[in-house]
Amino acid sequence: MTWTLITGASGGIGRAFAAELAARGHDLVLTARREDELRATSDIIGAHGVRTELIPADLSDPAGRRHLLDELRARDLTISMLVNNAGFGSIGRFADLDADRLADEVELDVQTVVQLSRALLPAMLDAGHGSIVNVASTAAFQPLPTMAVYAAAKAFVLSFSQALWDEVRDQGVRVIAVCPGPTDTDFFVRAGDDDVLTGRRTPQQVALTCLDALDKGRPYVVDGLLNTVQAEVAKRTPVRLAMPLARAVMRHQD
Repeated sequence: MTWTLITGASGGIGRAFAAELAARGHDLVLTARREDELRATSDIIGAHGVRTELIPADLSDPAGRRHLLDELRARDLTISMLVNNAGFGSIGRFADLDADRLADEVELDVQTVVQLSRALLPAMLDAGHGSIVNVASTAAFQPLPTMAVYAAAKAFVLSFSQALWDEVRDQGVRVIAVCPGPTDTDFFVRAGDDDVLTGRRTPQQVALTCLDALDKGRPYVVDGLLNTVQAEVAKRTPVRLAMPLARAVMRHQD
């Protein structure tokens, strides 16, 4: 019996992945910090008749990551699909943001992706099948003043995912990075400014875009036509032009 592990499954894109994968018959291991919200996710997908295991854990803490992996072993849960969705951002001037929060941001957005992928990939390779989905962002395609750490972290996730895709694609394991643009979740509230980047797509659209591209064997996908165009433009725009444009788009008041 194999399972799909979804991090950050307490809401937003993680919950949308849970709902869509449950509809496709996946048994799910759900993890996030908030146990009550994990239970809410489990209740939402209950109609699909799949099994769920809940493992509350703070993945920004190395101890939380160890707890998750220990629980997988203790419960004898074999993971055939990993959705690295957990993450958060911070909006503001880098020098003004809380240093501990920034450290947690790097731990969750970068180190968790690496550690969980490294822990679970060997068994997928041994089995000759499996999938790793890493949630990146359109922020991966350009530096973002006032979201410097988040954009850099997501650039790492995108680069890492593409390299991993090439390493394992001939061994039965699929890897993809999905790059959402602004999405209708609590991300911007948690980041500190819910008034930036409006015109957001839904978490369900992100999940469906990703899973369709995963089935096609793509190394990454940008969610939404407008976001795709903007990402392509960003990749080709010189930095000295891109930075003022990025700041204008963020509409952040310094």
